[in-house]
Formats: sequence, C-alpha cells, structure tokens
Amino acid sequence: MTAFYGGDSNYGYSTSSPLNQYVLYATTTTLTSSPNPSTYGEAVTFTAVVTSTVGAPPDGTVAFKQGATLLGTSLLSRGSASFTTSEFAVGTKAIKATYSGDSDFAGSTSKALSQAINKATTTTALASSLNPSNTGQSVTFTATVTPEFAGTPTGKVAFYVGTTLLKTVALSGGAAEFTTSKLASGSHTITATYDGSTDYTGSSGSVVQTVN
Repeated sequence: MTAFYGGDSNYGYSTSSPLNQYVLYATTTTLTSSPNPSTYGEAVTFTAVVTSTVGAPPDGTVAFKQGATLLGTSLLSRGSASFTTSEFAVGTKAIKATYSGDSDFAGSTSKALSQAINKATTTTALASSLNPSNTGQSVTFTATVTPEFAGTPTGKVAFYVGTTLLKTVALSGGAAEFTTSKLASGSHTITATYDGSTDYTGSSGSVVQTVN
C-alpha cells in the first residue's frame, strides 16, 4: 500500500514508501482438562484446541498458564496441543491457554478454566516388630502412610491401645514409630491414626498384639 499526495498551488506531489499490511485469520482457543476435579498428586492433562474460519492453524506454540505463572508449553499439532502436570496444590486453580499465532493466523487466549484439586486419600498400615512378645519386652510399632498418588504425607500419627492414647508421633518420610515395653499380658488392639494434612485425608490401621 502507498499514499499519494497530489500537491496544490504551493506544494508539489509526493508518494509514500510502500507499506505491507498483513491481514491474519482470527483464531479461537478452547481449553479443557481431564480429570476435573482431580486429586492431589494425580496427573491432569490440559488440551487446547485452536480453530479459525479457514480451519486449524498448521503450527504455533500454546502456553498454559495459572495467572501469570507459566506451567508449560506445547507445539500445536493438527489444531491441538496438550500439557500434563501433577504439581497442583489442593484448591481451585484458574488455567488459561494462549496460542502464539503464526504468519497467517492471529494469536488467541482461551477463557479461564476452573480446575479443582481435592485432597488425596491415604492408607495407614501398622506393623509390630515382635508379635507375640513377652511381658516387659520392647515392641516397636511402625505406621506407614501411603498416599493415593504421588508425594510424601506429613502430619502426625496417634498410637492407641484400645481407646487409650499411647503417644502422638510426627511422620518422617511417611512413617512414624512408637516403642513400648509396658503392655500387660494378653491381646491388645493397637491402632495408628493419621490425622491428615492440607493435601491428604486421614486414615488408620491396626494390629492385634499378643503379650505372653
């Protein structure tokens, strides 16, 4: 494109330098996720689909963001780009996908997708170091808390004999230990109860300890 000035009685004519005006096809980016809601530690896949009135763009990059934080990028393939992560904390997150555009297609950003992440369940297993034991012998009870997906649970485990609290111990590496030599002769139901945390639900496990 050029602009031409025809001049007048005081000024001569002139012509501008050429200007290349590029007209890009408008695009629309749509974002979905699976699963939604998800569970802490579970892998979530976000899929962005980019469309236009003349079909899907052949190339370009899609950026997946939580607010201003970049979660990851993926190259567009046949109008689609996916990104998988399991790094979300518990809560509801607003995720957007932004298509970068290319020489023929304009960029676009999806509407915010609300991704809900729930607490993960746990399983608590309790083991005895010596069962049966004799009166006065030391017995170590080890509670191991295993999460539904990835991660290492934190928090505390309460050890009970029947309904009587013996001791509360903080988890270390997903396990807690309690040692005692004060169990009376007989059979005792020992229970370990994990109280849960910000990311994990509570759980409990038990073992019947025989003391001769």
